[in-house]
Amino acid sequence: MLKRIFSIIFVIILLISTILPSFAVSAFEVTEFEITANAGMLVSLDTDEVLFEKNADQKIYPASVTVIMTALLMLESDKWDPAGKVAMTDEALKLVLGTGCAVTHTKAGEEFTQRDLLAFVIMTACGDAIYLASSYYGESVEEFVAMMNAKAQELGLTGTNFTNPIGLHDDNHYTTARDIYTLTRYALQNKEFKEAADTDRYPMEATNMSGSRLLSTTNMLIDSTTNYKYEYAHGVKTGYTDEAGRCVVSTATYNEYNYMCILMGCPTNKGKRVEFTETAELYRWAFLNFSFKQIAKSNEPVCEMPVKLSFDTDFVPLHFKEPFLTVLPNEADESTLVVKTHLKSETVNAPVKKGTVLGYAEIMYAERVIGKVDLVAGRSIEESGLLVAADTVKNIFTSIYMKVLFWAAIIAIILFVVLCIKLNMDRLKKRRVKYKPYKGEKKHEK
Repeated sequence: MLKRIFSIIFVIILLISTILPSFAVSAFEVTEFEITANAGMLVSLDTDEVLFEKNADQKIYPASVTVIMTALLMLESDKWDPAGKVAMTDEALKLVLGTGCAVTHTKAGEEFTQRDLLAFVIMTACGDAIYLASSYYGESVEEFVAMMNAKAQELGLTGTNFTNPIGLHDDNHYTTARDIYTLTRYALQNKEFKEAADTDRYPMEATNMSGSRLLSTTNMLIDSTTNYKYEYAHGVKTGYTDEAGRCVVSTATYNEYNYMCILMGCPTNKGKRVEFTETAELYRWAFLNFSFKQIAKSNEPVCEMPVKLSFDTDFVPLHFKEPFLTVLPNEADESTLVVKTHLKSETVNAPVKKGTVLGYAEIMYAERVIGKVDLVAGRSIEESGLLVAADTVKNIFTSIYMKVLFWAAIIAIILFVVLCIKLNMDRLKKRRVKYKPYKGEKKHEK
């Protein structure tokens, strides 16, 4: 009976541990509105501070958000030439048949620039254009997918695996919101990627088989012809499949504050695109409720560390290696922040050079770590020759080698004493040998 009770308790604990992570949704609690996305993040691009997160490390399906990686590899390829021409192929047109993807409506043999191809990929996620890009920049679609996974590994995307360059559903094609943040932040460092992702309309010149076209973005946050435009938003990418739900990755800038918002797995509601409305609500929440806070300047001492081998001082002041700037709620002040120092050792020996890293500090807010900063020596400290000499002598006599030598000498002395005793004992034995008479010799009578 008792064993059965323990089994029931164990099952309950297991169920709770499985359910609880889904409720740990944010770094700061959002109370003004509901976030219906299955997973997401809101991160400061200025400080990397996470303001909101929900299931950020949970496995999710990325849909067309996948093409952030596809476009990045195009731009990093040795073949990339914005004005260079590529031609649509029969293979790319056949591969997209039956997938349900958007298409370019181009014909086999139709030529357009690589910049046009980038617009087809990142703005509209046209499947035939993506397959064309994969085979052109990767020699084959399979080789390109291998390149995608290699790049993911290089960037440290440990929760990501690609099986296709488009985002078509596959149980083995997955990522996480945190990995998407890492990938997108990296991709935005590329000027051409950033420009293409933030373009709402792209005029495409006439080709050898068609007249001019005007491509439109799928990201309604930057499209002024929709009711979802958010004036401070900038592009990156949208995505949708039945399994992935509605997805959007974007950035926003206002009053020198820069954020990235990632919402994945938003529900599909007829007549309402909640991925856009909730993104805008998160941005407004951040802009209205958070501000920059500088915890300490690099010229202000944070703590002290004991110094040995110097007559000049017994302590060296430790400073932040660089000013620590973070984004925190407007009401946060110095009284709500805690700086917890961690030194490499209890003391440091002179000489000490200014700027030497001697530890680090954790900055905590609301009982959680919001950042780490190296602690460095605030000034140089010279050694004192006499103290160094004394310490050297002390180290010699307390070193392991001296200890070994000492015990070796003790053992040698003991062995010498033992040997001397043995030799003396042998001599004594020789002196005590008794006289033995010859055979036939008679004893003298008294």
